[in-house]
Amino acid sequence: LQFSRKFYIAQWFRDTTMETEKAIKSQKDEDSSEGTHHAKDVETTGQIMHRAESRKTFLRSIIKTAPSQFSTLKMNSDTVDYEDACLIVRYLASMRPFAQSFDIYLTQ
Repeated sequence: LQFSRKFYIAQWFRDTTMETEKAIKSQKDEDSSEGTHHAKDVETTGQIMHRAESRKTFLRSIIKTAPSQFSTLKMNSDTVDYEDACLIVRYLASMRPFAQSFDIYLTQ
């Protein structure tokens, strides 16, 4: 649970960075196509950067805090029960190329 939580927070952090880069790049492309630089575009770039930084700050604060419901769980990572093993095997089998293209083989 803790790994999944940190993974998704890191994904959101990366998505925020990617969205910011795309927005700034699209504004630069618009500026170069128009040939002039508007003060309104500079304000929106500043707003985009401010919004991205506030999201990143929020995500940093979330990742630092330890959730109380996770601290009460007992984690025994050295054993896997039968149901979890079946789920892992099904997932790994679904990732094989034959399993992913089975519908194509069946229709042919």
